[in-house]
Amino acid sequence: MNSKLLVILSSCLLLFVFAECKKEKTSKGIEKKVMKESKPRESSLFKATSQKVKQGTPKLLEKKGRAKFTTASSQGLQPTSILTRMVAKGQFQKVAETLVLRAGQTLDLRCKGKAVKWRFPVYLEEDEERRLRIKDFERHSQLIVVNSTAADTGEYSCWSLQCLDRECRDGANWMGKTFIFFTDPQELFVPTEDYYEVIQLRTNHPTLLPCQVTNPLAKVTLHREFPPEKVAVDGTDISFDAKKGFTIHRPQPSLAGSLFCMANVNGLRQISTKYMLIYVNYPSSVPKPIVRPSGVSTQTGANFNVTCTVFGEPEIAVDFTWEYPGQKIGRPPYVHERTDLVRRGGQVQQESESILYIDEARAVDDGLYTCIAENLQGSSRVSTRVHVLPAISAPKKAKSG
Repeated sequence: MNSKLLVILSSCLLLFVFAECKKEKTSKGIEKKVMKESKPRESSLFKATSQKVKQGTPKLLEKKGRAKFTTASSQGLQPTSILTRMVAKGQFQKVAETLVLRAGQTLDLRCKGKAVKWRFPVYLEEDEERRLRIKDFERHSQLIVVNSTAADTGEYSCWSLQCLDRECRDGANWMGKTFIFFTDPQELFVPTEDYYEVIQLRTNHPTLLPCQVTNPLAKVTLHREFPPEKVAVDGTDISFDAKKGFTIHRPQPSLAGSLFCMANVNGLRQISTKYMLIYVNYPSSVPKPIVRPSGVSTQTGANFNVTCTVFGEPEIAVDFTWEYPGQKIGRPPYVHERTDLVRRGGQVQQESESILYIDEARAVDDGLYTCIAENLQGSSRVSTRVHVLPAISAPKKAKSG
C-alpha cells in the first residue's frame, strides 16, 4: 500500500511540474508576441512623426525665402512701412495711418533707406522761421519739426531708392505715410491767410471745400451765410473727410453762394474760411471743330470763305481763333459768328459757328487756314488748304483787216 501511495504521489508531482512548465512556456510566448507586435507600432509611429517634421521644415523655409525676395505689391499687400517716430530718447515706434499730437510738440520722423525723399505740407516749405529740418544719413533720413503749430497738420510721407548693382529706382514698396493732426484748442481749422476763397462749382466735377480740421474728434457742419441755414450732408451728394474737408460730389446751381464750415470740440465752436461758390456749366470735353472752305480753289480777285463749326452741350461758350496766310502782310480778318440750338441724333445740341471771309483773293491768300476752338476744358485745332489760282485773262480780239 505504501508503494502504491508513493507511485500516486510521484505521478501527481510529475503532472504538476509538467503543467507549470507548459504554463511558463505559454506566458513567455505571449510576451514575445506582444513585444514583436509593439516594436513595429513604435517604429511606425516614430517614422510618421519624423516624416511630418521632415516635410514641414522645408515648407517653412520656403515661405521665409519667398517673403524675403517677393515684393509686397506682387502679393497684393500693403507697402512695407519704413517710417518711424522717436517717442523718447533711443525709443522709436512705427507710425500709424493717423497720428494726433499737441501743437508745440517736436515731431521727429525717421525714414529708412538711401537717397530718401520726403513729402510734407507746403506750408512748412514757406515757413520763414525754418522750423523744418531734414538730415540725411547713410542708412536713414531724419525729419524734424520744432515748435509745431496747427498749420503743420497734413500728410507726411517718405520713400527711398532701391538699388540693384549700379541701377537705382524709386521703391514703391519701400515707403511710409501718415497723416498728422496737430491739435490746438485755439485753432480748430488749419489756418489760412484768406478770409474769402472763390471756388468754381463745375458741372459733373467734384468740388472740395478745404476746411481741414486740426482735431479728428471735431464735429463739423456745413452752413450757408445768406440766407443763414445749415446745408444737409448725406454722404452721397456731399460728404466730409477730416483730412480734406467737404466734397460736393454732385454740384448744383442751388449750392452757389457763400458757404462756411463750423467745428465743435467740447463746446468750443469756430468757423472756417468762407467759400464763395460760383456755379459754372463746365463742358464734359474739349470742342471738336469741323472746318470747310467754300471751295478748295478760287480765282484771283474772287471772294471766298472758310467755316468752322462746333457741336456741343447747350450753354457752353466756345471761342474761335483763326490763323490764315494773309496775317503775314497784316490783312485784317472779317469774321462772323453765330450760335443756335439744333437737334442731332435725337438730342438737342448747341451749334457754334465762325465764318472767315476773304474778299478779292490774292496770291498771298493761298495756303493753310486753321480754326482754333476753345472752351473751359481746352482747345482743339483743325486746318484746310485753299488754292488761289491766277486770274484767267480775257481772250484777245482779232484785228479786222
